[in-house]
Amino acid sequence: MSNTHMTLDEFYDLHQNLEQGEVILDVRTVEEYSAGHIANALNVPLDQIPGKLNDLKNFKTIYIHCKRGGRARTAFDALSQMGLKNLVCIHDGGMDLWIEKGYPVKK
Repeated sequence: MSNTHMTLDEFYDLHQNLEQGEVILDVRTVEEYSAGHIANALNVPLDQIPGKLNDLKNFKTIYIHCKRGGRARTAFDALSQMGLKNLVCIHDGGMDLWIEKGYPVKK
């Protein structure tokens, strides 16, 4: 996959039409996730990422996001170094911006 980074707005445009094998990876804490998340997002807190490597290998595309973008970049770098190439980092914002823009939130 060539497009390894995308903006939150670009992601919003495609998130409702994810294909089989595509997943939204929310790397925030369980508490943050519980307070509100994107529908169907998979919550794997940043510190648990290494233990989920085998599960994550099976996805066609993983869209990584967090609260503001920092942890998403950290997770993207870590998973890239572990050899995954199916990653897209939502780099310019996360759940805070998602909520600010009035995008739908699941609780």
